[in-house]
Amino acid sequence: MGTLGAILRHPEDIYPLMKLKVAARYAEKQIPSQPHWAFCYIMLHKVSRSFSLVIQQLPVELRDAVCIFYLVLRALDTVEDDTSVATDVKVPILMSFHRHVYDREWHFSCGTKDYKVLMDQFHHVSTAFLELGKYYKEAIEDITMRMGAGMAKFIYKEVETIDDYDEYCHYVAGLVGLGLSRLFFVSGKEDSASDSLCNSMGLFLQKTNIIRDYLEDINEVPKCRMFWPRQIWNKYVNKLEDLKYEENSVKAVQCLNEMVTNALAHVEDCLTYMSTLRDPALFRFCAIPQVMAIGTLAKCYNNIEVFRGVVKMRRGLTAKVIDRTRTMADVYGAFFDFSCILKSKVEYKDPNAAKTLQRLEVILRTCKDSGTLNKRKSYVIQSRPNYNSTVVVVLVVIVAILLAYLSGNRP
Repeated sequence: MGTLGAILRHPEDIYPLMKLKVAARYAEKQIPSQPHWAFCYIMLHKVSRSFSLVIQQLPVELRDAVCIFYLVLRALDTVEDDTSVATDVKVPILMSFHRHVYDREWHFSCGTKDYKVLMDQFHHVSTAFLELGKYYKEAIEDITMRMGAGMAKFIYKEVETIDDYDEYCHYVAGLVGLGLSRLFFVSGKEDSASDSLCNSMGLFLQKTNIIRDYLEDINEVPKCRMFWPRQIWNKYVNKLEDLKYEENSVKAVQCLNEMVTNALAHVEDCLTYMSTLRDPALFRFCAIPQVMAIGTLAKCYNNIEVFRGVVKMRRGLTAKVIDRTRTMADVYGAFFDFSCILKSKVEYKDPNAAKTLQRLEVILRTCKDSGTLNKRKSYVIQSRPNYNSTVVVVLVVIVAILLAYLSGNRP
């Protein structure tokens, strides 16, 4: 009922939701016939549905390279994330993972659900990897080696300072930005990009995920995962897990707001990087996750629900982002709107209000200076149309039937 309830409140979401569903069905039909490539694309769809949709637009050669790059790093991340794997087993695997991708027989059982399937049948990924071009393989191997070493370092090291936080995020996400930029360059579609800009692209996404996933990470069994830097949370509580307790709600939200403010420091770099991209498909591939990230931060800021459950953008708004992020003007418009929403939530009694507002003003000014804001119609902030309730209900019923039909569940 959640999705239908959201549609009743936002009937304008119907069209983009339908387009997204049709696109997902189309992506599922584009699965290659070879068993190893079929496994890779099916697994990509299962472990990252939105990423799977965007990647389908890329040219075939680059699409295959990006698919394998993502799955290799997803598998590496699965090893790191599995807290049931003993450190003396985990660290050597992380350090040598870049060599395992060349071994068609290698696999390691860890993770849960689809991630366990990925690890158990990793030979399919290795087989596909070995069919990539030489320079694609070299780029993937190099980033995997550097990421594995960084992950291994932080198995033994706590995220104490903000510098530690930035370093950890560099290893697990900044390097992804560097690797993707290298794949784009190898393909001939884009010029070589600045490492610092690529790094910021990854850090902005990773920090958003770390903020959003606080509760899931802190409740991880058999051992919690702690990525929020002590330098920030120790101002508010004695232990990171204390943020989830109701008696600490005020301090928890203040800490959350400081974390969001820290993430906002990367936005200007992200906008600069995206403005340099020439290829429309690569632009969408890079821009959609960034717009989703600023939208998620706007949702999380000053929101105690981050410590109570899952906070994310509604499905209809996600569908709009995917549908309507096509040009840099669209990106400036979305960043401007979500930054306005975030700014409206800043309370002057918050200890970091001045810094938050300062960073938001930089983003808003950059978007304004682009000269594109008056050329677009906002889908983030808009006046609510006065829909006839009967028409809306009929539309919702039709959408429910169509969604069931497209999902293969005949009503």
